[in-house]
Amino acid sequence: MPQSFTRQRMVEFADTDMAGIMHFASFFHYMESVEHEFFRSLGLSVYTQIEGKAISFPRVAAKCDFKSPAKCEDVLDANFKILRLGRTSLTYQIDFSCEGRPVATGEITCVCCHIFHDRPPESTPLPADFVKLIEPFVAAD
Repeated sequence: MPQSFTRQRMVEFADTDMAGIMHFASFFHYMESVEHEFFRSLGLSVYTQIEGKAISFPRVAAKCDFKSPAKCEDVLDANFKILRLGRTSLTYQIDFSCEGRPVATGEITCVCCHIFHDRPPESTPLPADFVKLIEPFVAAD
């Protein structure tokens, strides 16, 4: 059974549209926020130095499927898991709910890259120490 990582966040007024419903783009901000909290809980970061090289995780895909509205001041539970752990990439899933009611499911796929100041990022295999830390959160098939 994979380990669970869950965070709560209240829907703020600035995250809503004129109907008082959480704006679709706000889910993407929440997903990145939960991802960052997940990495930090493991002593990592989305931008870090590994083996003397700058490493980050640019996105190559992101989506969010909406199931029911979230409104201003609703408290959302965001359950984070890793759907797929590839050689150079990760796919996350974040399930949002409010008092047990499904609200949305988002996915982000990112690629581990060396970051350079003078040229584009280059994909690189996920470092073994990194993989060891995140493996317990990979969802079972």
